[in-house]
Amino acid sequence: MSIEVNNESGVEVDEGLLVALAGHVLEKMGVNPLAELSILVVDEAAMSDLHERWMGEPGPTDVLAFPMDELRPGGGTGARQEGDAPADPALLGDVVLCPQVAAKQGAEAGHGTEAELELLCTHGILHLLGYDHAEPEEHKEMFGLQGELLESWREVRPQR
Repeated sequence: MSIEVNNESGVEVDEGLLVALAGHVLEKMGVNPLAELSILVVDEAAMSDLHERWMGEPGPTDVLAFPMDELRPGGGTGARQEGDAPADPALLGDVVLCPQVAAKQGAEAGHGTEAELELLCTHGILHLLGYDHAEPEEHKEMFGLQGELLESWREVRPQR
């Protein structure tokens, strides 16, 4: 996997941990090892701009996902379903995180900024792989999978 993190937020973020998490999620999801992913970490002003420009909603949000390859037959995202042959490599796209928003949400949830960034990064990757949560069944599937991925991550997560 080629996973690149670009931190433009002005906030210290454990980039190595984000790369390890993303690699774990992509591996668990059966994504081709040659797939590429970009993680961009931005401040609230930049996230507000992206949120307004692409989603038409004011203010910063916690995570945005911008897929690069369209979903196409044969695994254009690099993801595969049970029983499929390994999917073609793909440029998955960008996951954009805002650590300032993650800090607020992590504090409210009682698990801190780093755990919130891990959750948001996983969530963003699932969006890149074609998952959504607009409908109740989609929500159940996506958040169930997100929970499973985070649980498996906690079992292998490097300790500092």
